[in-house]
Amino acid sequence: MKSFGFNSRMNSTMVAPVKESVSGTLADKKGKKRKDQDDSELFTVPDDWKEPTFTREDNPLGLLEESSFATLFPKYREAYLKECWLLVQKALGDIFIKTTLDLIEGSITVSTTKKTFDPYAILRARDLIKLLARSVPFEQAVRILQDDIACDIIKIGTLVRNRERFVKRRQRLIGPKGSTLKALELLTNCYIMVQGNTVSALGPYSGLKEVRKVVLETMKNIHPIYNIKMLMIKRELASDPELRNQSWERFLPTFRHKNLKRKQLKKKKTKKEYTPFPPPQPDSKVDRELASGEFFLRESEKRRRKINEIKVKQAEALSKKQEERKKAFIPPKEKPAMKKIKKAPQENNLDIYIIKDKVKKAKNKKLGATSPNPVLPPTGNMQAVVCETSGDLVTLSTCVARLMMGLVFQCIMQSRLKQSAAEQSVE
Repeated sequence: MKSFGFNSRMNSTMVAPVKESVSGTLADKKGKKRKDQDDSELFTVPDDWKEPTFTREDNPLGLLEESSFATLFPKYREAYLKECWLLVQKALGDIFIKTTLDLIEGSITVSTTKKTFDPYAILRARDLIKLLARSVPFEQAVRILQDDIACDIIKIGTLVRNRERFVKRRQRLIGPKGSTLKALELLTNCYIMVQGNTVSALGPYSGLKEVRKVVLETMKNIHPIYNIKMLMIKRELASDPELRNQSWERFLPTFRHKNLKRKQLKKKKTKKEYTPFPPPQPDSKVDRELASGEFFLRESEKRRRKINEIKVKQAEALSKKQEERKKAFIPPKEKPAMKKIKKAPQENNLDIYIIKDKVKKAKNKKLGATSPNPVLPPTGNMQAVVCETSGDLVTLSTCVARLMMGLVFQCIMQSRLKQSAAEQSVE
């Protein structure tokens, strides 16, 4: 009876967990689990908690065997690695890792020593040389030696087949003047370097996971601004302690992919004239050979004809290429030098007599000279004369003096005009 009671107790205790497990599986089947849900999101870590550092007391005997890693670097990184190599040796020497730089092969090698006590130090050193080879500066790459920092090198070269499309999507990830990349760095607390066909990220584990997701979705033609918007909302929700244990689906936006059909221009078909008769049947190969007479030739003669035709075509193509090459050596036609022709002096068609009259009238007006024919009064008194120019009564002596001055001036002007005419005729 005792054994029966003991067995009954054992059966009851074993049945209970079975029932609980069955109920748990049923609940899992009924409940709809999200596809994007990760188990790491369900764990909560205290804010002030830090992982204890690994010291020599944890592994006083050291490592049993030596392990090493090597990586290649491009030629353009050689100058930078030479500059910062002493700093790399010092940083890795603190954790007892030996490094060698081979400039001939273009490789960096890291290996453990007898003093190395941290087994994970060689993996950090391996990540450090990988980041240096991918154009990450030493100031950022040396952070990989910290316990709470990790790195991720994402290969994006094979995600897009078309090269032009790949370059556009990679530029979309960087953004105008690097603004998109800077926003992603601030939200994930990671350093991101886009170089060639890879994206190197350095930071905490949670941030690296978000960076990988954004990079892969960007290469799948999903704009990074949508993911940046979701990260900003998640950052605000995480700061609220009440919402930390609740579902954030109601706060996060849902973006739907729209397939916009572009309007294609319809090709206008030109209507042909209607004919009740069908088109003529094209000649077959045999008909063509019969018409040309090739059908009755032997195979050897047919081959000869084909070879001759090929040679003729090759000769024509060769002559065209040679003509195009010779065009570069043909000098351009120069324009003939234009000699400056002196224009013949134009004939003087001016009337000298008209000019003389004009000069006389002008001089008479300026000097107030009297006219050569003074008007005498009708009376017989010759002592007073009326001058035509001024209209005043003057004595006979003054009138004669003025008349003489006018004649002298007229003679001088005539002599000058004759001299000028003679000079022009000589020229």
